[in-house]
Amino acid sequence: MDAADLAQLLTPDGMALLDRTPSVSDDGEIVRVVSRLRAEGHDPGLVAAVLTQAKLRQKARGKFGDFASRMLFTESGLEQATRLSVAAQHAGRFAAAGLRRVADLGCGIGGDAMAMAALDLDVTAVDRDEVTAAVATYNLSPWSDARVELGDAASFDLSRVDGVWMDPARRTAGHANTRRLVDPDDWSPSLDTVFAAATTTPTGVKLGPGIDRDLVPDTAEAQWTSVDREVVELALWFGPLARPGIRRAATVIGPHGIAELTAADDSEDEPAGPIGEYLYEPDGAVIRARLIGDLARSIDGHMLSDGIAYVTSSRAVTTPFAQGFRVLDTMPLDVKQLAARLAADGIGTVEIKKRGVDVDPTQFRKRLRLRGGSGRVTLVLTRLEGRHTAILCERLT
Repeated sequence: MDAADLAQLLTPDGMALLDRTPSVSDDGEIVRVVSRLRAEGHDPGLVAAVLTQAKLRQKARGKFGDFASRMLFTESGLEQATRLSVAAQHAGRFAAAGLRRVADLGCGIGGDAMAMAALDLDVTAVDRDEVTAAVATYNLSPWSDARVELGDAASFDLSRVDGVWMDPARRTAGHANTRRLVDPDDWSPSLDTVFAAATTTPTGVKLGPGIDRDLVPDTAEAQWTSVDREVVELALWFGPLARPGIRRAATVIGPHGIAELTAADDSEDEPAGPIGEYLYEPDGAVIRARLIGDLARSIDGHMLSDGIAYVTSSRAVTTPFAQGFRVLDTMPLDVKQLAARLAADGIGTVEIKKRGVDVDPTQFRKRLRLRGGSGRVTLVLTRLEGRHTAILCERLT
């Protein structure tokens, strides 16, 4: 979407047309809606802009829920936007620290700024892209204490605010088909600029969860967050936004609500030992935060193998920080033996997990030649006591 498309969409006629255009997902539905709107005499460019927004609103429901139906998006802006449940956690940090005037630098389509404004914070959202800033302006329009400025995050006057939230642009410029930038010096603002701001102003920064941990300063609280088992971000917190005594945090958001595992530093792994009655796969946020050892100790468990993120225990435990499995049997990682065993047990559905072995789960499943039995099993392909092993499990419920 370029500036001309957005200008046409933001007219009273354009917004009225968008509001009465249903969410669309499949190609057949799109064709029918386009045909109807063209037959009504609407401009083809406006029809294209409306359909794009209708599709993006449908796609955005996973991140923004019902709010998506009143928002505007760009394709890349939606891809990079913070989920509303996570943005609420960010905003809560600033509110709890008593920082009332907050700058959201690199605001994108305004997801984090929306969450801050909803907590009655005074928000100045800044983005250097004209179209993105206009979209953010629309999305923030319900809140009188939120405003959007077109500008460069690196040149923002930090003395205007009590705290700052930064989400450096880690992709090339544009609204679609962008490319990821690997070098932190190429981000906007650069990581050096972010860390320099953190020396003078309470700062939170959103980064990709896979960032090189050597880049994380010792002065920051590093918080990895997962949503429904997907690790979505690493947030670094500086000054009063960082919690005393905490330098590592794994925040897990899911049907259970919000749970957190925290520590003063990376936790030491428990020594590896024999496989117990139960196997646990730590949540990705726990793995990224290197708090597997603390998780293992909390469930009276130990590592299955050195350097592999599986924990085993004799206890059946329900924890938001790991998925649990009951161990049924262990076998050599031999596809013919496994295929024969699954056929004999009437297994027709297999979930395959793997760590520490070079196996393509899709190809491995094909080689098992499952025959449509009614049984279900989870196969964990890993190393056990130095040998490639298949662990037959069932999920704990």
